[in-house]
Amino acid sequence: MQNKHTPFKGIILGLIFLLVAVPAASKIFYSKNEALVLAFGKDATVEMLSLFPSEQQLKKIEQLARVKMESSFFTFYVGKKAGKVLGYAAIESHVVRTKPETLMVVLDSQGKVTAIHTLAFHEPPEYQPPQRWYELLYQRDLAQLRLSGDIQGIAGATLSTRSAVDVTRKVMAVFQVMLKGT
Repeated sequence: MQNKHTPFKGIILGLIFLLVAVPAASKIFYSKNEALVLAFGKDATVEMLSLFPSEQQLKKIEQLARVKMESSFFTFYVGKKAGKVLGYAAIESHVVRTKPETLMVVLDSQGKVTAIHTLAFHEPPEYQPPQRWYELLYQRDLAQLRLSGDIQGIAGATLSTRSAVDVTRKVMAVFQVMLKGT
């Protein structure tokens, strides 16, 4: 009779393992303050810049970014040193598949991407693109940021790479419309 229940024990143990193991895959890499030091260095002063695009500006941002804006509020962190703007950073949280990811996109003073850092990733680790993949997005024009040609998705991380490109385009479009005035 005991052998009859053995498969159920295995199923129950498997479910318990999944419940314990899945949260362990979630990872927070940097706090906001640590991330801003990564973006601008320890000596920089960082100011928060809150932007409230008008309806017309939102439409233009969505058109340039080719993504839907989820909010009419956007925040940039402006890094400065000796009164000179070093650049801008945006921290964006979004759902990749079913769990959140937080990326920080860093722009230079002209609006070009200089760094992208994963601050938190709660999907399984194998779905996270490596840092060298994010580097493909650096120093490109907004029109060049799409998955094709020079920027390829990663098998097994297709949604993560698509999400990263969308976030980067959104940050660049907000910069162009709200700060550069184009």
